[in-house]
Amino acid sequence: MTNLKLLEQFRSFYRRNFPDDMETLIAYFSVFGGLEWSIDTSKPITSLIKTHILDNFDVLHTKMQALTANDANNKRLLQALAVGDRRIFSAFKRAGLNNGNGGGALHFLQEAGVIQMEYSREKHPREKNPNAKLKRKDARHRISHKVLFTHPFVRFWFYFIAPQLKQIQAGDFTQVLQNFEEKRNSYTSLVFEELSEILLNYHLRDAQIISSGSYWDADMEIDILTITDDHKIYVGECKWKNHKINKKELHKINEKCQRLHLAPNQIILFSKCGFSKELTQLQGKELALFSSDDFSILVEKSTLN
Repeated sequence: MTNLKLLEQFRSFYRRNFPDDMETLIAYFSVFGGLEWSIDTSKPITSLIKTHILDNFDVLHTKMQALTANDANNKRLLQALAVGDRRIFSAFKRAGLNNGNGGGALHFLQEAGVIQMEYSREKHPREKNPNAKLKRKDARHRISHKVLFTHPFVRFWFYFIAPQLKQIQAGDFTQVLQNFEEKRNSYTSLVFEELSEILLNYHLRDAQIISSGSYWDADMEIDILTITDDHKIYVGECKWKNHKINKKELHKINEKCQRLHLAPNQIILFSKCGFSKELTQLQGKELALFSSDDFSILVEKSTLN
């Protein structure tokens, strides 16, 4: 389901700060989204992280303590969800939690509005073959739902700040800023993926969407799988990388669709830096391409009502 709350935050961030371009908007929103602060997006993002977040660490740390009820399990789970694959069971394992205390933390954070569930659409092997004798691996397989953070800044905090609390409290920002520089693209990818789903569904607004979101199972993941009531299937992949996307990505998504026995009506690729000439020449009814600039439609006045 489209995350309208994220879209509202995205538009609010744009109206408050008016960044020069959509790439800057997405990158800076992935860090500061949800804070409702005015920032100078003409400045380097690492400089803004220092002045707005690290120099205000005590104030923000107090807010995060309140947000998590200063509970160790809640904080450990959020950190595991922020840096991991967002699957609940793997997050429990990473955080050293079991189904009992992990489930309690998960329920608290949902009720507090810090996270929201993204439910798996995978079918268990038993459901696929009710009468078949399953391999031990398949019989023991557990379908795991995922979690999304409702505010980008909270994920940023538990991705980059929480692991470095002692150094930051000692006034040493070196490691946290270095980590951000190294991982900023992989970190931003999730917000880009969420916004890409919103953009796709905006373009499908005249259709009745019955299912939308990412798809994952034990063997693979697809960033976006959207199905409409007239049985049309749209498959999307999102790449927040510092280079143009080429035809290899189209081959990869086609291979995934074949393995899942999907026959998409259209494949949609979303790219931070655009596409190769070869790939651009292929776009049409069966292939749509969106780069960062195309996200401007989400913040234009005609779509704000």
